Amino acid sequence: MAQWESLQQLHSSYSQQLHELYDRDGLPMDVRHYLAAWIEKQEWERAAQDLDFAMVLYQVLLENLDNQYSRFVQEELFLMQHNIRRYKQNFQRYQESPCTLAGMILWFLGKEKEILQTARLDEQVCLKTRRLGCLEHTLICLEEQQDEFDFKYKTLQMEVMTDKAQQLQIQTLLNKLNECRKTLLAALIRLLDSCGLLQGVLVQGELADWQRRQQRACIGAQDDVWDTLYHQVLKFLKKLEELMGKLSYDQDPFKQQKPLQVRAETLLRDLLKSSFVVETQPSMPQGKGPLVLRTNVQFSVKARLLVKFPELNHSMKVTVSMDRSRRFNVLGTSSKALTMAESQDGGLVADFRHLISLSVTEELHVISFKTNFELPDAEVASSLPVVIISNSSQQQSAWVAVLWFNMLSESPKDVLFFANPPMAPWPVLAEMLSWQFLSSTGRGLESNQLDMIAHKLFDKQDNYDTCQISWARFSKENTANANFTFWVWFDGILTMVKACLEEMWKDGFILGFVSKERVKRLLKKKLRGTFLLRFSESIKDGGVTFSWVDYTPDNEPDVKSVQPFTRTDLAQIPFHEIIKNFQLMEADNVPENPLLYLYPNIPKDQAFGKYYTDKCGGESSCSGTFLAARCYRQPPAPSSGGGRYCAQNNS
Repeated sequence: MAQWESLQQLHSSYSQQLHELYDRDGLPMDVRHYLAAWIEKQEWERAAQDLDFAMVLYQVLLENLDNQYSRFVQEELFLMQHNIRRYKQNFQRYQESPCTLAGMILWFLGKEKEILQTARLDEQVCLKTRRLGCLEHTLICLEEQQDEFDFKYKTLQMEVMTDKAQQLQIQTLLNKLNECRKTLLAALIRLLDSCGLLQGVLVQGELADWQRRQQRACIGAQDDVWDTLYHQVLKFLKKLEELMGKLSYDQDPFKQQKPLQVRAETLLRDLLKSSFVVETQPSMPQGKGPLVLRTNVQFSVKARLLVKFPELNHSMKVTVSMDRSRRFNVLGTSSKALTMAESQDGGLVADFRHLISLSVTEELHVISFKTNFELPDAEVASSLPVVIISNSSQQQSAWVAVLWFNMLSESPKDVLFFANPPMAPWPVLAEMLSWQFLSSTGRGLESNQLDMIAHKLFDKQDNYDTCQISWARFSKENTANANFTFWVWFDGILTMVKACLEEMWKDGFILGFVSKERVKRLLKKKLRGTFLLRFSESIKDGGVTFSWVDYTPDNEPDVKSVQPFTRTDLAQIPFHEIIKNFQLMEADNVPENPLLYLYPNIPKDQAFGKYYTDKCGGESSCSGTFLAARCYRQPPAPSSGGGRYCAQNNS
């Protein structure tokens, strides 16, 4: 059955999740519904990485919307005509970035699958619960049958049992009781079989996926509490033992229940071991990301038992400790009761808030939790490895260590990972770099932007998918013609965007990672005054500049760039005000703003108007003063048209 069709048949609670999913901007539910068959057949994952393929799908999508519009015209559905036309207009913004559209559709389809999987698991759990209810009823009936048999048997024992009819009646009752016991045991076996299968799906599948998603989420990727039936099953088995103590006989099927009890206890123990997890990884309130902890600064880490046992509330203790390989102390309360009081989603939770002190290192360390649950081999849950620093200046290098580990490590407890760190394949690295922007600003990197980064790291290649980069080259060694590493440059840009350019970046107005050579190719056939925004390759802590195209008297394109603006500059005046009020002295000393159209062809004020502080237009005195000081702190160079401008072409 098609995915969209399956989603429409779900219970209303899951339908609500679907409605909430499509309340988001991006993919309208109408488009998803009417183009469902076509959407589900396309290779969106490939399109998210392949610009040419994404462009083909983008064009076909627009054609399908045109066809749907024509259908609504024929059916005289005026409202749907309006909606489809509006949707098509909204999709026009992806003309220059079809990979972004493909990635967004892929995300929606993935979220749909999660809703379906959750519904199917819940359906299995509900089925087990109904079976449990049936077993409870069967057990009550069995107990009543046994009481009836016991009463009649003892009554007849006080008499001389010569009446064959009475003897036959007793035998009939015993036969029914025996069959009922067999039926109950068979039902318990089936229940344990299905519970074991469900536990395998949850623990080996869902929980393993969740733990990997959690590791990826720590480095920017975009994320369940279970009830258990085993305690009830064990209660049933104890009840069977009580009934057998009251009445047993040759060939009594209840004598076979011991292996069932062992099996149920084993499954319960395995579930408890697997479901004791670190739910929230160690993090500081003001840190750059999780898993980087600073000495003498409070951090928080949360452990959770995913199964719900109300009778264990406050009685199950958890002890937290740091690995002993270095002299670290976890100060404060090291033992705490798992409780439902701190849990919003069920399960038992303990939230630790502590300080770390003493020795400092940038090696990997693990924070461990141990329970006192009364089962053999009390389970230990461990955090992902953390990096401990003593000064905020170490934050950048510590965070890149966290990124590299969680991107490449196959073992979440490998504290010796950096003794011989593996190479990073470009596809994996590209995804991680995109996550940094996505998690910080809400917009990741597109394929063209990643291509520019790949070119910077590996020079020109026909295919970057086979390229690899070492840990040292990524974060330790300076890049060519610079006195800083690639990571310092990339992180500086990310920090600048988050602090000064977040809204413009989210709106897609900054091409950002684009080489000077590609800037010239993009602008040389555009209207005079077309400009684009890109990041500087020569500034350590992040710089942004704009390049625009002018034309010589011979009608030859002349691409110019202004000296990059740094975070210090953007703290004095917002970038959109710089763009709005930027001026060059042209012929006769007449000031002129050369920035007219944001690439590819959006009028400047249409693109940036919503950011302007002065909505009536006109240059503010403060922005004019700032730009004048900035543009003329070096002798101006003559432009091709006879005027002067403060352009630099080496940014």
